[in-house]
Amino acid sequence: MPSDALSKKFGHVFRQPQLLQRALTHRSYSPEHNERMEFLGDSVLGCVIAKYLYCNYPKLSEGELSRLRSSLVREETLALLAQQLDLGSHLRLGEGELKSGGFRRPSILADALEALFGAVLLDSGFNEAEQAVLNLYVPYLETIDVQTQGKDAKTLLQEYLQGKRLPLPTYTIIAMQGEAHEQSFHVECAIPTLKITTRGSGTSRRNAEQQAAQAAYQQLPDAT
Repeated sequence: MPSDALSKKFGHVFRQPQLLQRALTHRSYSPEHNERMEFLGDSVLGCVIAKYLYCNYPKLSEGELSRLRSSLVREETLALLAQQLDLGSHLRLGEGELKSGGFRRPSILADALEALFGAVLLDSGFNEAEQAVLNLYVPYLETIDVQTQGKDAKTLLQEYLQGKRLPLPTYTIIAMQGEAHEQSFHVECAIPTLKITTRGSGTSRRNAEQQAAQAAYQQLPDAT
């Protein structure tokens, strides 16, 4: 059975430990795996986060609430919170996944965390599941800027420059490499008024522009 330490760190001691065990079981380990619990936990998570944001951020518009919720329930955020729980060390993985480092893979960590939320719901009901979600997310929300969370780098850069009444950046493709089906784009982002020039690369022009914009945004003197 999984360690009681995980239950305490997660904020819920299971009355039915077999539910916790199921939530931590990857499909590579057993036919009795956590994917159905993940489905359940995904719905719980979305509902809890939506309710929390609605009640605690009354000045945000519907669009801003939706953007913030999307950023909080995406794989990257879930995997980060799972790492804080050291969830990977408790997962039951097949031999192949163990050898390939599946306990560190963001998708596996994110799915297992959602399965845990589903397991708490089955174990003790919605109120307990809601509390388990908030135990992880409220401290995380205190560390981020909700105004920028979920916005891509080009949008953040554009909003900053517009707020300062400065000219928008220009993006120029400086190189394209590879065959048509696996091209690599190299883009330059230039903001002459701030003497900022950065470069980015990616498998599409859009990705390359985002990389260059992110680098430029990080060089802004007082961006938040």
